[in-house]
Amino acid sequence: MNWSNCVRFAVTGIVMSWLLLVGHMSQARAQQERPTAPPAGGPQITPAPGSPEATRTIDGHYIPAPPAPFGGQINVNAQGSKPYWPARIVPPKGAPNVLLIMTDDAGFGVPSTFGGVIPTPALDRIANSGLRYTMFHSTALCSPTRAALITGRKHHTSGFGVISEMATGYPGYDSIIRPETTTMAACLLQPQDRHRTP
Repeated sequence: MNWSNCVRFAVTGIVMSWLLLVGHMSQARAQQERPTAPPAGGPQITPAPGSPEATRTIDGHYIPAPPAPFGGQINVNAQGSKPYWPARIVPPKGAPNVLLIMTDDAGFGVPSTFGGVIPTPALDRIANSGLRYTMFHSTALCSPTRAALITGRKHHTSGFGVISEMATGYPGYDSIIRPETTTMAACLLQPQDRHRTP
């Protein structure tokens, strides 16, 4: 190995280490900024907190939900310890039941759900208990298709005439979904929460 290769490997190692350090620092900062307690009103846990059957609802303004603190006891042996199961998060009563699935680079001819050649039994079960929409038009690009799907509007109207990385400062191509071109998630918010961003 010659001297230039050694220098190249050393520089690469330094840059990779720096990127890892920055990533860890960003994660640590995000953990510190993430709320440790639920917003006012708190989660509603049923039945008994810590039981395997326990569930809780959240208001959805912080996703993912902050981890719940461990409420059990850990001692030197199992007899003196008390387990505590984290409550499973469930939607609040009356919440919309919407599941949106989008797969890149795949059309109706792929999953068995729409007559394709690849068996997709889990998707088949979901589709059989819901509605199938087969008139959606792909834009042939990933982020414009997503923008059209989540807004229900043409991709240019949603600001995504091109993929996000190619955004320009022109109308229809700036990759910005504006309030007047709202998303499904915003439409499904409860009226009292509509001033918040989903």
